[in-house]
Amino acid sequence: MKHMPAAGESVWVSIVIPVFNEAENVQPLAERLRHIFPDTGRDLEFIFVDDGSADATLSELRKAQETDRRIRVLHFRRNLGQTAALAAGFHHARGEAVVTMDGDLQNDPAEIPGLVERLKHWDVVCGVRVRRHDSWVKRISSRIANGVRNWATNDNIVDTGCTLKAYRRVCVERLDLYRGMHRFLPTLLKMRGFSVTQVPVGHYPRLHGRTKYGTWGRLVKGLPDLYAVRWMKKNRFDYTGELEIYERPAALEAHPAQPRRAKCE
Repeated sequence: MKHMPAAGESVWVSIVIPVFNEAENVQPLAERLRHIFPDTGRDLEFIFVDDGSADATLSELRKAQETDRRIRVLHFRRNLGQTAALAAGFHHARGEAVVTMDGDLQNDPAEIPGLVERLKHWDVVCGVRVRRHDSWVKRISSRIANGVRNWATNDNIVDTGCTLKAYRRVCVERLDLYRGMHRFLPTLLKMRGFSVTQVPVGHYPRLHGRTKYGTWGRLVKGLPDLYAVRWMKKNRFDYTGELEIYERPAALEAHPAQPRRAKCE
């Protein structure tokens, strides 16, 4: 059995994994997660967020907990979407670093140590999928969508659809997310002053289950979100360059003025 930190105890790395109808992938993924960071001796936690699955995903997650107590399971009674799943994972994560990844085995957990290592110099590390094992329609639509997002938001994020990302805890612990905003996390965090870098990561064929997001569905859902982020970025203001702060002098704090009593006539 692996050590499980007590409630409220911080851990080194939290790995947040949204899953929706991924019953066949749970056990293989849990097995791969067991072998990352084998020699550090530092505490990890694997937070699976079951987004209202209609198959045996929840029962498979509970089975995985029996052999690795570092696994924590959050379960939505109905499907709320990837943004909600990530928001719940961020809220419950206790790690100094928080890593997100997909639960379909197309992300390799072996990439995680490299992403965490880069957090020594960056606030956010975004994976960029190379040699993608998706249909040509999905690859082309993803490239177009990324180009449109970057044009509209004046950004340079190459692969917003890659869930494999690492964050310093401070980036996500008080982050308010709205439906669909997970696609714009790097841009939103840049707006808050955090540093963001991008690194190539592997991408692998889906062995079980099927993709949950179609090309048309992503387009329809993403356009209103794109306009919202564009509006936020255009209307954002930064007052720090114009702000002057006057504090009470320390000498006055050391000898505070005493109240005077009025004389009685």
